[in-house]
Amino acid sequence: MPLARYFFDTYDGSRLISDTEGIELQNVGMARIEAQKALPDLARDALPDGDQKTFIVSVRDEGGQVVLRAALTLIVEMAPENRPA
Repeated sequence: MPLARYFFDTYDGSRLISDTEGIELQNVGMARIEAQKALPDLARDALPDGDQKTFIVSVRDEGGQVVLRAALTLIVEMAPENRPA
C-alpha cells in the first residue's frame, strides 16, 4: 500500500501554524491518531491566559483538501469560594 503525505496545521487560539513538510502515513486513520496525539502537546505549550482555550489540528491531504479536524477545549473553572471578589 503506497503512503500518502498529510499536513498538520495547528491553531492554539491565537496563532495558526501551517505545516509545509507533512509526514507520510498509510491512511487518514493514521493521520487521525497523529492529530489526536498532537493536541495535548499544543495545550501544554500554550496554556490559556483566560478561562477557556480551544486547540485545533487540521489535517490536509497532498491536494490541500482538509480531511479531518481534531479539537481540544481546555476549561479552567475556579471553585466559587476561590474566585476573586
